[in-house]
Amino acid sequence: MNPANLLALGAVVLWASLAALGVALSHVPPFLLTGLSLLVGSLIALPLSRFDFRQWRVPASTLALGVYGLFGFHFLLFIALRHAPPVQANLVNYLWPLGIVVMAPLFLPGVSLTSRHIFAALLGFAGAALAILGGTGDTGDVRWAWGYVPALASAFIWASYSLMTKRVRAFPTAAIGSFALLSGVLSLLCHALLEPAVSLSTRDMLLIAVLGLGPLGGAFFLWDAALKRGDARQIGVLSFLTPLLSTLTLLLVRGEMPSPAIGLAALMIVGAAVMATRPFN
Repeated sequence: MNPANLLALGAVVLWASLAALGVALSHVPPFLLTGLSLLVGSLIALPLSRFDFRQWRVPASTLALGVYGLFGFHFLLFIALRHAPPVQANLVNYLWPLGIVVMAPLFLPGVSLTSRHIFAALLGFAGAALAILGGTGDTGDVRWAWGYVPALASAFIWASYSLMTKRVRAFPTAAIGSFALLSGVLSLLCHALLEPAVSLSTRDMLLIAVLGLGPLGGAFFLWDAALKRGDARQIGVLSFLTPLLSTLTLLLVRGEMPSPAIGLAALMIVGAAVMATRPFN
């Protein structure tokens, strides 16, 4: 497997811990949790840039793109989770890997879409859906809720952000620190305006630090490095491993055994990932 795909898988593994950490911190208001975690995550840029803050500087348009991706994605996702059934809203949000694959020709010059792209993406999404619904046992009646709209918009934002970072003028991966820093400040502002004040325990702060260094920090740096080096279509399909690994992690934390649906989802997602890692012409 090429280095770019390994970096992408590193981001996926970190994102897979998000649900388990989120459950452990479910009592913390979401914008406060996101804001503090992003601020912790931004600190990764310090050693990455060897404390050279010039690497944090990017054009205003690139900074706006970074905030659009990191803040916009989480802002809309949290709205969706409040106004739609969480499992179904999460499933709609996991359209973003599919979006990366199918929208690549729209954002990246010289990139085409073939039937293999479409098949691999749809197979991966079907596996992701099965992992989420099969992993939770929530396969009940799905009713319309307006919260699905921000969930879909959140998916579009992350897919389009991921693709547009390949179009803007090249910037150091350390600049993700400035994206996370400003997005964290905006999240804390949302907390101050929209959420009640809370007190955090020492355990909460330690888990938030893990969250910031992992799925809400380190993963963004790995993701950017992967996109700079690899094929966005391959990386997009590999991303369908996220809901599968996330569900398996939750089951492990709860001491539960995976269902047959999870096994089938694994086969579907791995099959899509194998197709994705073959060179695209």
